[in-house]
Amino acid sequence: MAVINSTKLILDLVSCLVLYLIIGLLFSLLTQAAVLEEDRADVLYHSYDGGGMKIDGPAILLRKKASESVALSAYYYVDTISSASVDVMSTASPYSEDRQEGQLGIEYLHEKTIMAFSVRQSDEDDYLAKSVNFNVSHDTFGDLTNLNIGFAFSDNEIKRNGDELFEEQSQQYRIRAGISQILTKNLSIALNIESVADEGYLNNPYRTVRYIDSSVPAGVGYQSEVYPNTRNSFSTKLSASYYLPYRAALFLHYRYFSDSWQIDANDIELSYRHPFGKTVELELKVRYYQQSQASFYSDLFPYQDAQNFLARDKELSDFDDLTLGLGVTYLIPKQFSISDWRSEASIQWDYITFNYNNFRDPTEEAALGEEPLYGFSAHVIRAFFSVYF
Repeated sequence: MAVINSTKLILDLVSCLVLYLIIGLLFSLLTQAAVLEEDRADVLYHSYDGGGMKIDGPAILLRKKASESVALSAYYYVDTISSASVDVMSTASPYSEDRQEGQLGIEYLHEKTIMAFSVRQSDEDDYLAKSVNFNVSHDTFGDLTNLNIGFAFSDNEIKRNGDELFEEQSQQYRIRAGISQILTKNLSIALNIESVADEGYLNNPYRTVRYIDSSVPAGVGYQSEVYPNTRNSFSTKLSASYYLPYRAALFLHYRYFSDSWQIDANDIELSYRHPFGKTVELELKVRYYQQSQASFYSDLFPYQDAQNFLARDKELSDFDDLTLGLGVTYLIPKQFSISDWRSEASIQWDYITFNYNNFRDPTEEAALGEEPLYGFSAHVIRAFFSVYF
């Protein structure tokens, strides 16, 4: 019932936003037209290292206006994944693989309304994802209010390395709506909601659950995870930005998430940006996330086929994490830029600690079901170079 109500809520809100959008479009006929974002090129290097998993690689983004009302964009992303995580080491061997992702997009501006459409494909050895995304954004009432609605669809093909006969499908439908409002010259707020429906094969074909098995010396047996073939989720995010007199800014975000697997999550983030002169900006961030477990999750089941659905994915357990972040952005002087174009370089570093409250580490020497609770830390690095032309 909660999922039905949340879906109805988002549909009602979208209906209100559509009506508000129509009113805004009529109002915009009397106001000055908006403009598309400036042309830019971005080069990114990213790295994640923690919990026995390392992911890193480059990405590039190019955005170019074809006219005053049309802009095109292209995005290409590559990463290398190597994993010896606790999930892998408890039942399998370390592995490595590559992933490539590409996206093409187009934006169309009419008066105060921007319509954006994009297609994306992500390809791995055993996973192929194709998606389309459509979004409408509209500024109204003197550009103090922005409304946006969007829809995305993804079709995924799942395989299992070493098993030629294994092939599954999943689909995802995502609808979102949001409103942002400038309240004063220093304060703005935004509310965004999103509803997601997943169907098909939703679990990892390699992951297993463990259960008590007194018929073997180790006392533990393993079987494949079994998930429901549907999942509905709903999230709400409230954001606030406050700009201080000395060109600094405070940002606060709160997000609530719930789904049909009975996971409830809360996410709060506070960040502060401080300028040093005209060329350097420092950002400090702290974020806390907490969630409850899925209804069919267990670290150790009492016997084989203990219930209809079985999961031991630690990301479906009861856990929390804390992120501390630091970022530095440097505006490169024009004499050192390409063709005097405005350019900037930035680096961001996050340190994340994960604490799992009912997921135990089976690689530790201890009695079955009494192993220490699992936890780890991770480092995330993102380095950007951006040119605006």
